[in-house]
Amino acid sequence: MTAHKLHRLLKSGEIRAKEVTEAVIRHIEAIDSQINAYITKTFDLALDQARRVDEKIARREEIHPLEGIPIAIKDDICTQGIRTTCGSKILYNFIPPYDATVIERLKMVGAVIIGKANMDEFDIGSSNETSFFGPVHNPWNLERVPGGSSGGSCAAVAADETILALGSDTGGSIRQPAALCGVVGLKPTYGRVSRYGLIGLASSLDQIGPITKDIEDCAILMNLIAEHDPRDSISIDCKPPDYTRSLVLDVSGIRLGIPKEYFGKGIDPDVKEVVEGAIKTLEELGVQTLEISLPHTEYSTPVYCIISSSEGSSSLAKYDGIQYGYKAEESKLVDVYKKTREEGFGDGAKRKIILGTYFLSAGHYDAYYLKAQKVRTLIRQDFKNAFEECDLIVTPTSPTPAFEIGKNMEDPIEMYLSEIFTNAANLAGIPAMSIPCGFSRTGLPIGLQFLGPPFSEDILIRIAYTFEQSTAYHLKKPSIKMD
Repeated sequence: MTAHKLHRLLKSGEIRAKEVTEAVIRHIEAIDSQINAYITKTFDLALDQARRVDEKIARREEIHPLEGIPIAIKDDICTQGIRTTCGSKILYNFIPPYDATVIERLKMVGAVIIGKANMDEFDIGSSNETSFFGPVHNPWNLERVPGGSSGGSCAAVAADETILALGSDTGGSIRQPAALCGVVGLKPTYGRVSRYGLIGLASSLDQIGPITKDIEDCAILMNLIAEHDPRDSISIDCKPPDYTRSLVLDVSGIRLGIPKEYFGKGIDPDVKEVVEGAIKTLEELGVQTLEISLPHTEYSTPVYCIISSSEGSSSLAKYDGIQYGYKAEESKLVDVYKKTREEGFGDGAKRKIILGTYFLSAGHYDAYYLKAQKVRTLIRQDFKNAFEECDLIVTPTSPTPAFEIGKNMEDPIEMYLSEIFTNAANLAGIPAMSIPCGFSRTGLPIGLQFLGPPFSEDILIRIAYTFEQSTAYHLKKPSIKMD
């Protein structure tokens, strides 16, 4: 069930929060050995939180729409007293002494934290295969990846191992796995949601966002987490709208731009066919479409690679075995540093550190990092120009459906290209959402991506809700054999 349906049942007394939580726990115990969506399960905490909600309902007190609703938390978001690993050996035993702002807000309204979701190590990857705790399997086909880096969060929502989830998005890390798992994923505008307590990879790109079963749940969760936070230096001091007011069936007059660069070579034929069919459905619903151009699209992936590697090498420098996390046993301090990082980081993190350090080095800074930032400005200007012609932009979320586990692990370039349609939104700092829009011939989900100007999440929710309520793709569920 969705959170909004469960909320109505909880309010009416037809079910209890403890029953909901126990049902989710039983489902996790029955199937997660096949999916590996969780790194840390917090069942005792969840049951205690649910019990308190039931006591509140028994006193006939009003409850928040998320009160008593199980939610999974991506394992790069700090949770006080609960292990937070970022999917890495180097943080395998790290227990944060504080909560991230989004966790504080969830606890404040009585949401039930069911566990910490698996992820690519330090958000480095697009398949959820780089986790120290093992790969996550796509619920629609266990031989395929769920996407990444928020693959555990998306797989858990798709497989009903949770009702809601939070993820983080650096270059498509919410939207790409949402598309591959057939769920809703939203990357908010840069600065709309507090990142305080997020163990980020690239500070100019990272953003926390919701992963849900439908658009209404997405709007409800956004209402909670989209608030100004003085502890986050990039948090926007601008009151957000009530996103549930955008849950209306009205898209007449919306001008939808179709960028020609997103429908060329490299796109899977099934993805192209399904997305074009979804655009026709939107036209029938009253949307006006026009072809636009985003001329610097071809540079978004190399620019993203340079900037994320540069900022990533800087953010990963603090993991040295001295303050927290894994520590190698060596007699000399320099050997502790070297051995800790050699043994604690996976290959993807090491590659990121080496590349980023190279890009930032004195002899190469101007040729790589500075040039990438200049091209980033051009990419941002492309979107600004496009939004003078149209209200929103529509594209495929991923160029392909979910690929086989192991297929791209030895090819970092091919892995980067799986986010070719998503990373430009992070470079430009604009909001973007992925929703289910159909299936491939082999039965794998395909996602439709909407992009909007800064702080247009309400319009994204409105067009996505209208499309969702006019189709049934979000209602289809994967079939998983119980253990």
